[in-house]
Amino acid sequence: MTRLSNYSFDLPPEQIAQFPAPAREDSRLMVLRRRSRSVERRNFPEIASCFTSGDLLVINDTRVIPARLQGQKESGGKIEIFLVRRHPGEEEVWTCLTRCSKPARVGCRLLLGEIEGTVLAEEEPSYRVVRFRCAGDFRQALERTGHIPLPPYIRRTDEPLDRERYQTVFARQPGAVAAPTAGLHFTEALLDALRAAGVNILPLTLHVGLGTFLPVRVDDVRQHRMHAEVFDIPLETAAAVNRAKEQGRRVFALGTTVARTLEYAVAADGRVVAGGGTTDLFIYPGFEFRVIDALITNFHLPCSTLLMLVAAFAGRDFVLDAYRQAVQENFRFFSYGDCMLVL
Repeated sequence: MTRLSNYSFDLPPEQIAQFPAPAREDSRLMVLRRRSRSVERRNFPEIASCFTSGDLLVINDTRVIPARLQGQKESGGKIEIFLVRRHPGEEEVWTCLTRCSKPARVGCRLLLGEIEGTVLAEEEPSYRVVRFRCAGDFRQALERTGHIPLPPYIRRTDEPLDRERYQTVFARQPGAVAAPTAGLHFTEALLDALRAAGVNILPLTLHVGLGTFLPVRVDDVRQHRMHAEVFDIPLETAAAVNRAKEQGRRVFALGTTVARTLEYAVAADGRVVAGGGTTDLFIYPGFEFRVIDALITNFHLPCSTLLMLVAAFAGRDFVLDAYRQAVQENFRFFSYGDCMLVL
């Protein structure tokens, strides 16, 4: 189960969703039941019937920032900047992925609309440390100037609709460069209905990084290294998870980001620890889950770390068989695609 080829499947390119469904809740839902090894097809709003009173749903309240900036170097050459990671304690100093015809060297000035950047250091190829400045508040200027960082498999430029639809309705904490896409299906009305039915809903934050798009380039997946991502688990959320586990109530993870964060933050005594930090936890088959009891997730890329996480939770053969069925039945894949619930 550690060979990369174990996680491959055939996916017609036309099933990669290029636009969101007309409304958030218009997606299809595939329900996988691990105990019975059964697969059900539903419409997404029917997910509410899969919850019972007392269940805990943990969501990721990260907010996607418009992380793509376009402009030119002081010399006149065009450049595109992708904000990857802010340096803590620094005044708008970021590690950035750069795309230009000739490399941007240390000291190079970048003219990006109302934002100006200066290259402070060169890292691995195409990565630069950049200090940004502008006349007013940087985050506000970024909102006006930047573009939504759509995933590379969405082969179009961002549009005004992406400002809303590539963002969950509960996004609160700015810092992600990719959306926690399982949450894109939920509406305020559906969340309110779950609360009314006795489901507890609490947040954590994991700022999804560029690493979520990076392919696995090693044949033995155990040699793959995840990029670290910043997370924070509020005290109230950790306490609610721990109470649910003690009382035998189910913990639903809304997305692989929530699953990774909770499983990283569990201590030796089985309790989730509140607080912040970074995690580079890589979950693949053989991993022992200690916190989550159910997983809501989208359909992922072949040979991706996200698919490996789902395979670790539900079983590789079961998951890949469900994926083959999804392909045959024309489910929509990836960020703007349909949804899966694993119970």
